[in-house]
Formats: sequence, structure tokens, C-alpha cells
Amino acid sequence: MSSNEQRGKEALKALEHELNARDRKEKTQPLTVVLLAALAIVAIVGGIYWAATYTNDDEEIVADGETSTSETSEAPTYEPLATERATALEPQVSCSYEELGEPAREIGLPETEGISTEGTVTINLETSAGPIGMELDRSVAPCTVNAFEHFAKNEYYDDTVCHRLTTSEGLKVLQCGDPTGTGSGGPGFQFANEYPTDELEDTNTPLIYERGTIAMANAGADTNGSQFFLNYGESTLPPLYTYFGKIDDEGLNTLDAIAEKGVDPATEAMGPGDGAPAEEVRIEKATIAE
Repeated sequence: MSSNEQRGKEALKALEHELNARDRKEKTQPLTVVLLAALAIVAIVGGIYWAATYTNDDEEIVADGETSTSETSEAPTYEPLATERATALEPQVSCSYEELGEPAREIGLPETEGISTEGTVTINLETSAGPIGMELDRSVAPCTVNAFEHFAKNEYYDDTVCHRLTTSEGLKVLQCGDPTGTGSGGPGFQFANEYPTDELEDTNTPLIYERGTIAMANAGADTNGSQFFLNYGESTLPPLYTYFGKIDDEGLNTLDAIAEKGVDPATEAMGPGDGAPAEEVRIEKATIAE
């Protein structure tokens, strides 16, 4: 059994008992200390700990849920993710891609030296649900864009299904990029997070990944592979998912139609509104625009 298959089986077992990917949250409980006869009960309501780590190795996106206290039911508000770096990168960078596990499809490693941080790359996904155009931004995530170009050039995404759709509050994405269609397949290598993770000191406070943004799925920080997610609505997430581009208007129309059909109820193992699309979405071909 390959390491990816084993990881997938272990992850599914853990999900049955531990995960609710719709609202990944932990609320601290009041700590009650009873003192000897003379003291009253003191209740301390703790803050929120936003889950940014994982108990499985599948590449997932875990939204931050709403919270409330006894005094207020208002949910916290978060800032939208800026789509530009505060400090520009050098014109060229070096990238590192670490071999890991068995690839779902053999394509080798991307180039690592002299990777441009300038300009954009247009990738067109021809899908069974309609076209999805993506403009990838080298200036924010050059190593991610470089890997994505490598996938497209080597037909890695061709004839693959988008295995996950979420329709719950706080997480509205279509996740694609795994040739196995299980969520545990990858290209046989991984690479580090880029923007916004590498520019922030605080990676616990969530940001809003706005409608139209594209980001990498992962199984924890610095475990990027080939899976990515398309935000057709706002998704509230810790800044641990590399942002690397935007979806065009035609692509958003395609995503809206996919979301309108909803999730297949038979696949909602991770919670309501989180499973395979009700109608299969298959990437027939991914091409780089000239």
C-alpha cells in the first residue's frame, strides 16, 4: 500500500470520530474551582483557540467557526486577505520542492532556480460544468505558480475530478487537483507556504479569503502539493493557505452553477454541506494561455 493510500485510510478513520470540517473550533470551558466552605465558585470564560493544525494528512481547508459568550452572540469580524504583498520580492527567487511519497501521476519536480516573481500566468480549466479561467500572480507566490505551471504543462490535472464542495457558512470552496479523486493524492513532492503565511507574524487570526480568490490546500503548513481550492464565496480561514491568484467572471459563473446544485448527501462524511459535488465536476483539460 502506498503512503498516500495509507494516509488516506488513517485520515478517514480519524474523521469519523474527531472532525467536523464545517466549523473547526474549540471553545475553552469555564474552569470551576470550589474552595473550602468560605469561597464562592469562580468561572473563567476563556478566549477562542482557532484550529490551524490537523489530525490527518489529507489536504483540507478547515474554516474557523463562529463563537459567542454569555454576554454577546456577535461573531468576530475579520479583515479580508490583501492580494498584494506589503514588500515586493526580488525579481527572481529560488524554490525548493521536497520529494515525498508516491505520486498520483509521474511528472517529476519543477524547476527550482531563476523563478520569476513578475507578471501573471493565465490557466484555463475546461471542466464538465463549464470553463474556469484563472489568473495566477507570480508576485505573491512565485514558487506556487511555478509548480502550477508544471502541473498544467505535464497534463497532471487533465481528466481529474474536483472531489470536494463546501456550502456551509464560512467555507465556500470547490477543491480540485488530486488525480485519485480522494483528497489524499499528491504529486510526489511538497513545498513551503508562501503568501500570506510568510509575511505575517500572527498566523492564528483568521482572514477572509474573498470570492474569486484561489489558494492551495494542504495537510498542515508547508505541505503544499497539487490540490487547490476555488473560493466562490467568502471563506474565513487562518492565513495558512497560500493565495496565488484570482478566478475570472466566467469561471465564477461556472462555480455558482456548481454550488447551486449542492453537495451529494451520500458523501457528507465531514458534515452537512461538505462532500462531493452533487453533479460530478471533472477537469477535462488545463491549459496555459499563450
